[in-house]
Amino acid sequence: MGVMPRRVVLTGATGFIGSHVAARLLRDPAWRVRVVGRRAPAELIAAGAEWAEADLADPDSLRDVCRGADALLHLASLISGDEDACTAVNVRGTARLMAEAVRSGVPRVTHLSTAAVYGHGPHRGPEVDEVEPAPVSVTSASRLAGERPALAAGAVVLRPGLVLGAGDRWVVPALAELRRRVPARWDSGAALLSVVGAADLARLIVATLSAPRLVGPSVQHASHPRPVRLSRLLDALEEHAGLPPVPDRDRPWSECVAALTASGSRVSARQFALLAQDNWFASERAWRLAGVDCDPDPLADVASWGRWYREHLGTGARA
Repeated sequence: MGVMPRRVVLTGATGFIGSHVAARLLRDPAWRVRVVGRRAPAELIAAGAEWAEADLADPDSLRDVCRGADALLHLASLISGDEDACTAVNVRGTARLMAEAVRSGVPRVTHLSTAAVYGHGPHRGPEVDEVEPAPVSVTSASRLAGERPALAAGAVVLRPGLVLGAGDRWVVPALAELRRRVPARWDSGAALLSVVGAADLARLIVATLSAPRLVGPSVQHASHPRPVRLSRLLDALEEHAGLPPVPDRDRPWSECVAALTASGSRVSARQFALLAQDNWFASERAWRLAGVDCDPDPLADVASWGRWYREHLGTGARA
């Protein structure tokens, strides 16, 4: 007889990162996937997922969603909205979901957070225990607060930096907007950034379900182990994703911020700093404990992301 597949409960399966995780799990016969969400995801159900109707903003709807599960991957979060909405989903919803996992005796729990909980940089390579979170937005504050019930439930909490790849509707679109509004090499493009491809992050997330050495309660940085230089990232995105070219001239940071403020851009100065000043975190530990190897180059897959970004940004096909 073969080994019976284990059941994993997955929230956020139709989101950016969650869709990569769902696709990976549904290709793996070792797992049966129960997707939790407000609407039935037709494509995932057709691929073999089961669906549990529930809403993180309605904690009572989460009752029994973890029954019979061997693992929980909580990847859903509200990344925009006012304080009440973010608290309802990211804090109270997470707390109820984690309570359900504990009540159902789920042995493995993984919770996706964000390195944005650290707030203003610069950050230059700290380990988790070497930097205190200091969120500056209601979204990040609520996501930090949501970590507490996850850790109480024994979760591995992952904090990735900038996540890139098909489905990214924030990082590269914001960089494209900034290129247009502040057309120069920002502070020589010298900043180092923690980035990770969505497909690589999905491999790490799935590995947390069974890695014997990566256990909770713990918090782990989840970016690629090597930071990437901003100038190299922008050059690669210009080549493959159609980011607008800029004059080959440097502009000091104070002038860049002043130009952005005067431009009326939808990207804030705080977001500009997150993308264009040193923001990198020591991240090797999670990959080592999970037993997951990744390409030594954090931008190894940038060419494969190009089509999606060009279509999303409206920059057309490559010549």
